[in-house]
Amino acid sequence: MGQVTRVILIDLLVERSEFGHGGNQEVIQPIAERSAVEILLVTPQMQSEEIGVRAQDEGLVELSEDDVPNWDYEYPFWRDCSMEMSGNEVIFKRVAMPLHGDDELTEAWIQSIEPDAVVCSGSRRNVTMWEEWMNGGGSLLRCSSRMGIPTLGICFGHQLLCHSLGATVERADSMSSGVWELALNPDGLSDDLFDSRGSGKDGAPVALYSHQDHVTTVPESCLLLGSAEHNRVTAVRVMDEDGLILPAWGVQFHPEASKARAARAFEWGHISEEEMSIFQREHDGAGVLNSFASAIHANIG
Repeated sequence: MGQVTRVILIDLLVERSEFGHGGNQEVIQPIAERSAVEILLVTPQMQSEEIGVRAQDEGLVELSEDDVPNWDYEYPFWRDCSMEMSGNEVIFKRVAMPLHGDDELTEAWIQSIEPDAVVCSGSRRNVTMWEEWMNGGGSLLRCSSRMGIPTLGICFGHQLLCHSLGATVERADSMSSGVWELALNPDGLSDDLFDSRGSGKDGAPVALYSHQDHVTTVPESCLLLGSAEHNRVTAVRVMDEDGLILPAWGVQFHPEASKARAARAFEWGHISEEEMSIFQREHDGAGVLNSFASAIHANIG
């Protein structure tokens, strides 16, 4: 089959049916333009602790319906599916992950899986309303970042990544939903993630947001890349202990919320009219996802 890129995707919008899985596909699309892709979907918010222990012991363990006692049946459970993107095969598999939050054990599990990238999606959950499974999710993002595996945290994923690295996350009084320009600082202007020219003033990226939790401090191990009018810690890049940049980022905005995908999700009743109106705004998310895909394949070498 040739090269197959393996991606661990923390799938936290699975209960939003086409909208959630559609967003996953938008993230994967630019990766699939370069190779076949195997996506390992993990749902720590729904799986049992027992299957997590087995995953730690055995490595790659596919999920059965019995392993997800907290499954939200608004979205039917399936174990795997496949499709073609850009002429390449794309396979989605649901697998188990350890929930313990122990970095040494998490790193060993990651090494057994050998992913080429790790992505954490947005979520209806909130870092400021902490749930036990977030320990495992945070450990996965922290370890993959420090191991030099290309890692991307989106919205909730950005908050969880930053929190796992020591940042403060606070809840605002109201939601911030809309499209704002991202003001890149000098580090952001030279960063690979933003190497495509944006559609805002002077080429600034235009991004779509929908969140109430905010990262309010920059982790010591991260560079701040840019800020939005309503949100200061909007994009960060992780560094190693020597201050050298790693291929790991957190972004508060939603690069995967494509206009066409949102329109379809609204038509099928999976998002509200208010959400649809927000997601219909044009933004530069596709360029960010394309840059992340380039970082993955550059890292593979």
